[in-house]
Amino acid sequence: MKVKTILVSQPEPKMENSPYAKLIDKEKVKVDFRPFIHVEGVDAKDVRQQKIDLNNYTAIILTSRNAVNHYFRLAEEMRFKVPDSMKYFCQSEAVAYYLQKYVVYRKRKIYVGKRNFVDMVPMFKKYKDEKFLLPSSDSLKPIVPETLDNLGVNWTRGIFYKTVISDLSDLRDVYYDILVFFSPSGIESLMKNFPDFEQNETRIAVFGNSTVNAANEASLRIDIQAPTPETPSMTMALQKYITNANKR
Repeated sequence: MKVKTILVSQPEPKMENSPYAKLIDKEKVKVDFRPFIHVEGVDAKDVRQQKIDLNNYTAIILTSRNAVNHYFRLAEEMRFKVPDSMKYFCQSEAVAYYLQKYVVYRKRKIYVGKRNFVDMVPMFKKYKDEKFLLPSSDSLKPIVPETLDNLGVNWTRGIFYKTVISDLSDLRDVYYDILVFFSPSGIESLMKNFPDFEQNETRIAVFGNSTVNAANEASLRIDIQAPTPETPSMTMALQKYITNANKR
């Protein structure tokens, strides 16, 4: 069956020349964006109940933009002035760059990983004596605590925000040829919003092994998968599938 419509379970990219814009232009398909999950911050009272005092930490581990936003939001709520001496350990360049929204970059001690959490191991080893705070959501990839515990560093996890399933009831009678998922939470949202969901001719596209596992557990048929050596990005995987499907 030909592909004319796609729903991506994420916010629309803000950049003008996004890969999706090129896909739309080349394949003449309609692509809509709708977050299936969203993030809600916890309040200062919740953080205090976790027995976290922001004064106790000399370094912050930042794995995402959400972690950056909610650390500084709670610091303000708790009237904690982040000291200039604070060290920031950022998982990627994108996270480090986003940090500039809150601090004067060149005047701070910022250490940047390549992309994955394990890439930060040499930095943690070098600064083993720091007291690390990890602002996170209520769900955390097991690799994070495993890595930090194995290194024997002094670290504390703070749940500063939570992943919440969005209300998608307005989509009940809307049909798309392809649904695109990037996390197990997206799959969970689909099934909780539409417990009677029947896939039929709808194609499911998934990114990453954990999303593949979630789709399998939900008994969904996976039609498009990324990353692969041939299609390292979701838009490349979509492009390849649509080109073949619309040829027929």
